[in-house]
Amino acid sequence: MINMQEFARRLSTLGADTFTSDDVVDLATAADVRISADLEIDAAVAQRLLDQISPPLPVTGAQIAASQWPPSVSSRPAAPAVSFSSPGAVDGPADQQRTRSGSSGRARGGRRSGPRQTGR
Repeated sequence: MINMQEFARRLSTLGADTFTSDDVVDLATAADVRISADLEIDAAVAQRLLDQISPPLPVTGAQIAASQWPPSVSSRPAAPAVSFSSPGAVDGPADQQRTRSGSSGRARGGRRSGPRQTGR
């Protein structure tokens, strides 16, 4: 459990906005929660306060009210960043494209090779 000032400080570390104790009181009023400067905020109250923030923050009430802050980073590795150097990198070099389109263009002459069936 944490106090109101610590809750405001932790909220400030999560987003672009700086939260004050007054902001926490406003959140509590919106959530219909009684709060005071000497009242400890537990996970349930913290979650109700977090639910009033839009857009939602990437933390739960249990995480923000925990004694360890910031929350521990997952042991699961993050996905590697993907970057594309140019659109040509996806399709292959331009000289290969010319070779491919040239050979397929000749095969599509509009005529089929082999015997034609007229349907008569």
